[in-house]
Amino acid sequence: MNFDNRSKSNYSNHPHSASANPVGETIENQNAEMRFGFKATDLIVYPAHGVGQIVAIEEQTVAGACLEFFVVYFAKSKMTLRVPTRKAASAGMRRPSDPAAIQHMRRILGQAPHKARGNWSRLAQEYESKINSGNIVAIAEVMRDLYRPSVNSEQSYSERQLYAAAVDRLSGEVALVSGITEAEAVRELESLMLAEVRRSA
Repeated sequence: MNFDNRSKSNYSNHPHSASANPVGETIENQNAEMRFGFKATDLIVYPAHGVGQIVAIEEQTVAGACLEFFVVYFAKSKMTLRVPTRKAASAGMRRPSDPAAIQHMRRILGQAPHKARGNWSRLAQEYESKINSGNIVAIAEVMRDLYRPSVNSEQSYSERQLYAAAVDRLSGEVALVSGITEAEAVRELESLMLAEVRRSA
């Protein structure tokens, strides 16, 4: 099942009318128009949350000022986020990566891991920053460097958590772009790293 099919079922039941959301007024005549490079129904990637879909464009009055928002729904976490339209780009909201970028990310995963040195607390902050950057190459570097092929590897809890976060972000976007399930994307990405481990053994 590809993401297009999943997105229809996941998002179709999500309320995105003004009546379902009394705090905001949906701009029906603008939802089909481009607003700062995006329009309602677009699938997007948001740095801190991964793949989502713009389900509406709303206006809200905040502190006496009328502001416009993208209403973004994340089906996996069942979360809704309102992003000011004027700040969407600076917040890192973007369109899904093109196939060339996905291929570059795959090459990163197929490289030997970087042996990080130094204080783990500092390294963990760097890894988390890369994951939350939304940059698929940076996220791939985290996934590659924290990958452990053995279930009995001496990987700390925090390492496992960061690795899982990187896998979640990458697999969601790869599934969307490649038209496969997230489980298939995870298997594909981890197979690239496992192949490198076996070559280096």
